[in-house]
Amino acid sequence: MPVIVVDSPVGRLGIAERDGAIIRVSWSAAPDGALTALLTEAARQMAAYFAGEIETFDLPLDPDGNDLERQVFGAMRAIPYGQTRTYGEIAKDLGTYGQPVGQACGANPIPVIIPCHRVLSATGLGGYSGQGGVETKIALLKLEGGYPLLL
Repeated sequence: MPVIVVDSPVGRLGIAERDGAIIRVSWSAAPDGALTALLTEAARQMAAYFAGEIETFDLPLDPDGNDLERQVFGAMRAIPYGQTRTYGEIAKDLGTYGQPVGQACGANPIPVIIPCHRVLSATGLGGYSGQGGVETKIALLKLEGGYPLLL
């Protein structure tokens, strides 16, 4: 499985591809395999996102997950740049509860591109499973101007 590593304001991010789709973004990956056109484009879009030049990613994604997790991943992708939703709001839309939505957010294998940082608890920030935890979530929200209390 080919992996490209890009430097970002939230650390070195490894982007992995399988069968023509992005399947993972992680903070602990090393470059691996042949560089592909998709990985080159993913690295370009990631740099553009952190430079404030793009607000959405246009990449084929294939995140591992069960049916509910995939529904939550889709709901997260639908949250516009600079905006947030709560676990409860997503749960209501999907006909489930906040806890499974939070678990799906924590299981997101493609953070940043699938913007789990845009999902908050009803009373505050909630958690973040990426390296740096809530500090990384705050950095991403500040980048997007998406949480006024942090600005």
